[in-house]
Amino acid sequence: MSEKKNFLETIDNVSGREGRTNSIQQIRYVCSIAALHSAAAIPRVIPIVHCGPGCADKQFMNVGFYNGFQGGGYGGGAVVPSTNSSEKDVVFGGEERLRELIAASLNILEADLFVVLTGCIADLVGDDVGSVVSEFQEQGVPIVYAETGGFKGNNFTGHELVTRAIIDQYVGPYDGPREQGLVNVWSLLPYHNTFWRGDLAEIKRILEGIGLKVNILFGTESQGIAEWKSIPKAQFNLVLSPWLGLQTAQHLEETYGQPFLHVPVIPIGAKETGRFLRQVTDFAGLDPAKTEAFIQSEEKTYYRYLEDFADFYAEYWWGLPAKFAVVGDSAYNLAITKFLVNQLGVIPGKQIITENPPEEYREAIRGEYHRIAADVATDVEFEEDSYHIHQILRQANFGHKPPIIFGTTWERDLTKELKGSIVEVGFPASYEVVLSRSYIGYRGALTLIEKIYTTTVGASA
Repeated sequence: MSEKKNFLETIDNVSGREGRTNSIQQIRYVCSIAALHSAAAIPRVIPIVHCGPGCADKQFMNVGFYNGFQGGGYGGGAVVPSTNSSEKDVVFGGEERLRELIAASLNILEADLFVVLTGCIADLVGDDVGSVVSEFQEQGVPIVYAETGGFKGNNFTGHELVTRAIIDQYVGPYDGPREQGLVNVWSLLPYHNTFWRGDLAEIKRILEGIGLKVNILFGTESQGIAEWKSIPKAQFNLVLSPWLGLQTAQHLEETYGQPFLHVPVIPIGAKETGRFLRQVTDFAGLDPAKTEAFIQSEEKTYYRYLEDFADFYAEYWWGLPAKFAVVGDSAYNLAITKFLVNQLGVIPGKQIITENPPEEYREAIRGEYHRIAADVATDVEFEEDSYHIHQILRQANFGHKPPIIFGTTWERDLTKELKGSIVEVGFPASYEVVLSRSYIGYRGALTLIEKIYTTTVGASA
C-alpha cells in the first residue's frame, strides 16, 4: 500500500493538480454506451451497438456480471449485435457495416423495438447513423438510435439519451386524452443499480397500493413497449431520485404538457415510505383515506417484524456499529443515509457520492443532507476516484467502534483495514448474487436490516 501511495503521490506532483492525477482509480461508473443496458432492461427490446470490438462485452461484464451477477436478460449480454468497427471503418466510414448488421439482426432476432447506440469511433468519424436508421424506420421497422459515444458522458448521461430517443423517435406525438391515475416512473439506473429490478417492483407495488396505475417502464414488472407507448397518456411523471430522470420529465413536460413530481429521496422504511405515499397522493389528487388504509396495513406488518428484531437490537447493542459511511451513487446514498439515521439511530460518518452528478443539481443534493432529520445534518462529498475516496475514509472519525461501510467491492480491503463491516450496495458489487432483492420501501427495508446485522454479527464472530 505504501509503494502505491508513494507512486500516486509522485504522479500527483508531476500533474501539478494539487493531489489530482489525470486518471481515475477503480471507476464507479462506465461510459455512455453502457446505456445499452437501459434498452435491454425494457422487456423484448434489443440494443444494437455501432462501436469497436469488445465495447459491449466490457460494459456487460462490468455492469451486468461483476455487479450482482445479474445476467443479460432477453436482449442484453451476449445477445447484443455489434459492428465491431475496425480500422477500415475509421478510414472509410462504418455506415454500410451498420446497415448490414441491422438487416441481419432483423432476420435473426425477434424484438418489439431495436435501439442503435453509437460508440466513440462512429461519433468521431461522423457516421450518419440517423440516416441509416431512418431507412429502416421508413420501412416500418421499430427502431431508434442514440449517439452515445464515451465522450458524451457516463452511463447516467447515456440513459437519458436513450430514453429521449425512444420517446421522440418511437412514442412520437400525442394529443389525445389523459388517463387519471396513470403515472410514469423515472427512478433508478437499470443494471448499474445492483438491486434495480426488485426496487422497481416494490415501487410499483406501493404505488398501486394507493390506487395508481403504474408505468414502471423497466424490469420484469414492465409491460414493455406497450407501457412506453402509453407514456403521453399518463396523468403525470414521477421522478424518484435526486436528479436522474429530471431531464426526461422536463422534456415530457415540454413535449406533452405533462406535469411532474420530483421526490429526491427514494423511501426506505415506514417513515420515509409513508411520507412519500402521502406526497404522491396529494399531488395526484388521490383518495387520502385509501392511502392511509394502505399505509396502516403495511406498517402493521412492518412494525410487527421490528418488534421481534428489537430483542436482538436491545441485547446486542454493545457489538453493533455506531457510525457509518456510504460510498455510492446519490440515489442510494441519500436513501440509505436517511434510513440509518431515522430508523436505526446510527450516526453518519462520511457520505461520498460517486456518479459525478451534473453541477446544476449538486446544491440541491447537498441541501438534502443538511436536513437528514430534525436534529441531524451532515455534509456530502462528490468524488469519483477510489484513491481519494479511501483517503477520505481513512481520515474520518468513526469513534471507538468499528464502522459499517455501505459501499462497493472497491471498499472491501479498506474495510478490513478499518476493522469494520461492509455491505455492498452499488457498482461494482462482485460479492453479491442478486435476483429480485430490494432494499427500498417497506419490504426492502426489512431485507436491508437483515443484511446489515447479519454482516455485523458475522464480522464480530
